[in-house]
Amino acid sequence: MVQQIPVDPNARADDPRADAERDDATHEVRPDLAYQRHVIANVAYVGRPGEAGWVLVDAGFPGTRGRIEEAAESRFGGARPAAILLTHGHFDHVGVLEDLAAAWDVPVYAHRLERPYLDGSAAYPPGDASVGGGAMALASPLFPTKPVNVAAQLRDLPEDGSIPDLAGWRWIHTPGHSPGHVSFWRESDRALIAGDAFITTASESAYESIVQTPEIHGPPKYLTIDWPAARDSVRALAALKPDLAVTGHGRALAGTELRRGLEALAADFDRIAVPDQGRYVERPNRAEDGSAYRAP
Repeated sequence: MVQQIPVDPNARADDPRADAERDDATHEVRPDLAYQRHVIANVAYVGRPGEAGWVLVDAGFPGTRGRIEEAAESRFGGARPAAILLTHGHFDHVGVLEDLAAAWDVPVYAHRLERPYLDGSAAYPPGDASVGGGAMALASPLFPTKPVNVAAQLRDLPEDGSIPDLAGWRWIHTPGHSPGHVSFWRESDRALIAGDAFITTASESAYESIVQTPEIHGPPKYLTIDWPAARDSVRALAALKPDLAVTGHGRALAGTELRRGLEALAADFDRIAVPDQGRYVERPNRAEDGSAYRAP
């Protein structure tokens, strides 16, 4: 099985020299969009530096609250965000969500199908070590699956696709990696925050998770529970022809190389992305039949 699509390293969307000069611990890819790597996963900051009303997308790896607060202080002068948006609720995307939601007391928006993982009522299915690809996949049955509980701040994303407090953006339901996974899209500059619908590094490999060689890769295999839905989600995002993609794992990519790789992934998803074997390959877990939700 081909596991990824190589991408020219020049497709990186960030500018390391400019990031070093700015020195706010983020990678800026648009004047109002930056991201920050936390161990293996990314968070995004949407909003112009120095202005209030910014939005945090996802909430880090466990133990990274200080890094998020420091970046927020540097970029936005200590102003709390208008909201926290979640692509989904896996442990590496909500690691400090409870702490931040309590400290900032702002709404947390997610898809309604992701709500059980965010209000304490259901756990995710376990990671699948049988998908192969490296040490991260082998360790995945040990990854936390229990829910967080931010019920007091939790809100469903509006059904019309709009995003409160984020004008010009809309959310797109991109299930497969999780039932309520969403991506965020801005048509005006064709910017995409894709979460884990697709990623730009081989997250199954501990080595690649560290060095992050740019590539187009399907969703992390070890936690993806519905491969047919994941295929449809990648095809929907490829059809947008994004000019920029910030993903949940790996470096942000831009331009023709991004579009070429994403189109190739969409066209040949089963060969490139779907594992040769795996518990969720044979039996997808879905919201519709309740199999995606386990006792916490």
